[in-house]
Amino acid sequence: MPFINKFIYSWRYYSYGPEQYKEYINKLFINNLSTLREISRIVAIIFICFIAFPVFYEKNITNALFYLFFAAVAFVLSYYTNYKMQTMVVSNRFIYIFITIFYVNIIAFGIYLDIFSSHEKLASIFFSFLICALLMFVSPPQFNLCLTLSAMIAFIVISLYCKPLNAAVYDILSTVLSGIISLYFTWQITKLRFGLEISTTILEEERNKYLDQSTIDELTKLKNRRDFMHTFHRYLTNYRSFDNWLCVAICDIDFFKNYNDHYGHPMGDSCLRSVAGVLNSLMDSMGVYAARVGGEEFALLWFEKNASHVDEVLTHISESIKELQIPHEKSKVSKYVTISIGVYIEHCGVSSETKVLYDLADQALYAAKGSGRNCAIVTGSEIEQYKVPKEASKNE
Repeated sequence: MPFINKFIYSWRYYSYGPEQYKEYINKLFINNLSTLREISRIVAIIFICFIAFPVFYEKNITNALFYLFFAAVAFVLSYYTNYKMQTMVVSNRFIYIFITIFYVNIIAFGIYLDIFSSHEKLASIFFSFLICALLMFVSPPQFNLCLTLSAMIAFIVISLYCKPLNAAVYDILSTVLSGIISLYFTWQITKLRFGLEISTTILEEERNKYLDQSTIDELTKLKNRRDFMHTFHRYLTNYRSFDNWLCVAICDIDFFKNYNDHYGHPMGDSCLRSVAGVLNSLMDSMGVYAARVGGEEFALLWFEKNASHVDEVLTHISESIKELQIPHEKSKVSKYVTISIGVYIEHCGVSSETKVLYDLADQALYAAKGSGRNCAIVTGSEIEQYKVPKEASKNE
């Protein structure tokens, strides 16, 4: 009994387990659409070629019309599948239905060819090849099993009913043999496809893991300096038509060394994480990219349509940091943690020098520190330097 249970489990889930099976079969199953589109066209062409037999050799127009009907079904199936692929509105149920229609059309053609034409041997060989058409699809084994067994039973029963036993033996043998081949190889091919998909996914996850490790700051979970410089270069060369200004900001936590010395490094790390959380939320709320580029130093990048909106972003950052209410007894500007910000704004497309723009933003940060900290200094090639005031009283 354990062996039987293991065999059934392996057949159903290919030894990957039910959760992975469901996940990967959904990924692979959608690929059946493109397969169905192409193979339907091929089958339709084959069916049309068969029209030559009743037209030129059998002189039977009725058979020709039936062959034409089966070819038309295959063409319509190919066309409609292509249409559904373009609309991107496809469900697994739709794919199941259309694979079934495709397969029934092939089986009906094979049966008609075998029973009502004068090419019984050709029909049996044709049916033996086409019963293996499921090799082209990646489907659950239960679905393959039901389709294949149904086709085999239908073909054998109709052959026994319409032909003498000695004439049906060839059909039965070829049908059983092709059915076994079809079931075995569809199982093996799908297992291989599953294994390839799983291997690809694992490699992709590993790649993303190492990429994250190389671009994300471990302490704050913000992007690190490496990712910032890469993103900075991308922002300089890729911007939308309605983006007029590129804004570069450098932020520094005020008197952070004093904070670390007084509260200790664990509290300092906690402070950095809290400030980083505020900056990280800016992407969703205001489209501002944030990264940690130094110990207590952060960098921001964003686009603006109007330069006046920069003040709104800076005020939002300052107020959000203030709302954290992180005590800072050793600060000379506030009893809570504050930040100073230097911003340099430039017309999009004017400059491609990341180091130059970064240094200009850094100079603006030094100007903010020289202006008493807990404020922002905004400057630019076409912007006269100005200060965005913040409440900077110790008693706030």
